[in-house]
Amino acid sequence: MKTKKVSNWPMWVLGFAVMIDSIDQYIVRGTSNQIAHVFKVNDFQIGILFSAFIVVNGVATMPASYIGDRWNRSNLMAITIMIWSVISSMGGLVPIGAFWLLVSLRGALGFGQAVSDPSGSSLLADFYGINQRGKAFAIQQCLLYIGLGVGLAIGSFFGTHFGSMGWRLAFFVSIGPGLLIALFCWRLPEPKRGTADRAEALHASEPNLEVETEIAPLFPNGIKGFLKDMGSGLVQDVKTILKIPTMRYALVGVSAILFVVTAVSTWMPTLYQRQFDMSQESANFLFAILAIAAGIPGTLIGGLMADKWVKKFLGARVVVPGICLLISGTLFMLSFLPLPFWPVFVLQLFAFLSAASSVPALRSGLSDSVPAHLRGAGFGAFNIASIIFGSAAAPVVTSAIATQFGGNFRVAFALLMPVAFIGTIFLLMARKHIEKDTMKIFEAIGQAMQNS
Repeated sequence: MKTKKVSNWPMWVLGFAVMIDSIDQYIVRGTSNQIAHVFKVNDFQIGILFSAFIVVNGVATMPASYIGDRWNRSNLMAITIMIWSVISSMGGLVPIGAFWLLVSLRGALGFGQAVSDPSGSSLLADFYGINQRGKAFAIQQCLLYIGLGVGLAIGSFFGTHFGSMGWRLAFFVSIGPGLLIALFCWRLPEPKRGTADRAEALHASEPNLEVETEIAPLFPNGIKGFLKDMGSGLVQDVKTILKIPTMRYALVGVSAILFVVTAVSTWMPTLYQRQFDMSQESANFLFAILAIAAGIPGTLIGGLMADKWVKKFLGARVVVPGICLLISGTLFMLSFLPLPFWPVFVLQLFAFLSAASSVPALRSGLSDSVPAHLRGAGFGAFNIASIIFGSAAAPVVTSAIATQFGGNFRVAFALLMPVAFIGTIFLLMARKHIEKDTMKIFEAIGQAMQNS
């Protein structure tokens, strides 16, 4: 094992991984009108196309997290991004009449995020200590919003300017950048788990990164033995995670919030088209502008608050997200009133900015309260709860409610938004637990140092 100085490069590389995943996801949203027309499917079936990715992600995320907690995370992410870039491009080759093949291919991409999100978040927490994690997660989330906007723009551009072949061409755009980002991930050093926490415990002003120099074999006892160990290991990991009070409250809160966030981000361009008589290109462009113009400054503000206030008042990592989301939900509810477009857009701009401000503190808080050797599992549990109980159902449920009101997504959003307020309450309830859970980690580190 060797040490090296920590730079900002890892947070950018891990942000690029999130960005290319977001581009892949939102390209299909940007071409949804063309796909629906070519395959002759309705809103509900398009909702299934959107949800397929999320469902597979939810199923695969805990096994992927288990592997990430026990193998080289940088290499694991690189291999996964390379594979998903190829699978994404294959969507452009699906023959007409094979809509469910397209659904299957898009679903397969869920394996990619199931690996990259827990492993990438675990890596960020090992590269950067408590006082830098807000910034690190802010950079990651900023690039997610850029990916959202770029994906929508690519899908919309090809879908509206290249006729019946446009949606096919759009699927090939991200393969080159995806392979380049996979190379960046492959070249990242693999930090020793808990290295940033140990530096924090020693009050190191300029901590060195402890780097693993050897890669342990993934299947030391063969694949059969690995699968057997994974079954029992996952059960134990989940039990340990659920014993952490902060995680229990956060899992419920995040699931409720992401249900609403996914519903809004999936169908808002459609609302713009139907309620304000916009073209597909204009609606996607304006929503992309909304996401980028609000998401990036909101995330940067949230990262600053996460690092500045973490030690200034009790439970800052969950109180900040709770208040931000309360403000966001209120503004979104007001935007669903029957108003002209520009007042709606301004309200949603500030609602989106406030929601984005919640993310760095929340992800930093989860990193702070989960032991280093289980952070992959912690973020995996975060993923599976938010996906299975939150975002997987959101596109389908929202489209089903809108259908009952004549395709009116404004009514559907207004009916679903109160779910976000329930999630906010659970986040605020975690306040009195997060400090204790974080201190347990540093006590364990101190004890380990004394015994070594």
